[in-house]
Amino acid sequence: MTSRPSDPVVVGADLGTSGLKLAALDDAGAVVAESEAAYGVDRPRPGWAQTDVAVWLRALDDAAAELGRRLAGRPVGALGLSGQMHGAVLADTTGAALAPALLWPDQRAAAELRRWRELPAGDRAALANPLAAGMTGPLLAWLTAHEPGLLAAAATVLLPKDAVRAALVPGADPAVTDRSDASATLLWDVPGDRWSAAATAAAGIDPGLLPAVRPGHEVVGTTGLLGGDTPVVVGGADTPLALLAAGTGTGVQVNLGSGAQLLRPGVHPAPAADPVVHCFADAGDGWYAMAALQNAGTAWDWVRGVLGLDWAGLAGSLTASPLGAGGVSFVPFLTGERGGVAGPGARGSWTGLSADTTRADLARAALEGVACAVAVALDLLAPVDGELVVLTGGGAREPAVQQLLADVLGRPVQHVQVRSASAAGAAVLAARGVGRELVPQRVVDPVVEPRQPAAAVAVRERWAAAT
Repeated sequence: MTSRPSDPVVVGADLGTSGLKLAALDDAGAVVAESEAAYGVDRPRPGWAQTDVAVWLRALDDAAAELGRRLAGRPVGALGLSGQMHGAVLADTTGAALAPALLWPDQRAAAELRRWRELPAGDRAALANPLAAGMTGPLLAWLTAHEPGLLAAAATVLLPKDAVRAALVPGADPAVTDRSDASATLLWDVPGDRWSAAATAAAGIDPGLLPAVRPGHEVVGTTGLLGGDTPVVVGGADTPLALLAAGTGTGVQVNLGSGAQLLRPGVHPAPAADPVVHCFADAGDGWYAMAALQNAGTAWDWVRGVLGLDWAGLAGSLTASPLGAGGVSFVPFLTGERGGVAGPGARGSWTGLSADTTRADLARAALEGVACAVAVALDLLAPVDGELVVLTGGGAREPAVQQLLADVLGRPVQHVQVRSASAAGAAVLAARGVGRELVPQRVVDPVVEPRQPAAAVAVRERWAAAT
């Protein structure tokens, strides 16, 4: 089906940690226009990570202006939002932010996690998620202890994408979120599928601060941002929206970007006393399990900078150095991890160096090290022997990287490419909100089978000894 220039598109906005992207999709699911704007993360103290909501809104204005030029007057039928998960934005009754948004990498609330560890066993198990300082609940607990006046002035706490949406639809109730974001706050009773009274008390906040939870495709108002009065839907969290866009209904999906997210859709929520994987709501009525790594593409970027390589040079090491990297192992945990695979205090390293080690060996070891960390994370999701692993994200586009992952994971892999996946998922929700069905176009690469299983096992064993 070919769309005409007069046919309306739907737009998804993806609010990332370091940039915002807009993608306009036609009825055939093709991305017909894109735009983006970058911004930084403020780190005023060690361990802190925050951004002024005004920075996000300026980026949205800039990206919208560029998208409008590229659409050349083509009408926009609806807008959906995707956003970075966790974090906290304190807002007034109009939805205006009272302070910078605290973000998921923020570690200031590490001491407040004690409140969650001390919850009664049943209440702790009902959260069914590992504890992380950058989640909304612990951040609110920190604010109760260190910024009580700010908290007292707040009418609601919002997730990042909800704070942006509140600015887009003035007059609408700003205190709204969706299940996919709410379930990732450490304030959500997973089996009960509702806010947890015990966790809310641990955070020390009035339950009235928590937003109402609505379906992600529900229209909450209109905006003139993209011309006319464009319906705006609630939206969802970036990871489940990327899962929605990729169409992975079963099995495991590995999204390889700055970090790595390993997702198993279709799980059944259950209490878990001390889980090593996350259990979050998806963009509909279901749930997915997630094992996450903070250090994937970010570790590769660091290695490229240290070794003076572009991406082609890093990927080229997979042909310049054999599997095993001449005995060198690389541990990628440069900024620590969230548990499961490694802890917050873990750090990176190269080991096994000799006088014969080459730059290609160092580069290949870095690629293998992330693949080994992904393999350990995959084990946490109880994979089935021979189960196909779907690969998404920019880090998995290179065929040689796909082969490396097949070897190290010891199972077939298949790369599925969806342009601007999280934004495309947000566009799917926007289309549903106005009664349209949209399936993003996908490019599916051939299945890649493991070639060197025995050698890959040795690589994993040597890597495990180095961690």
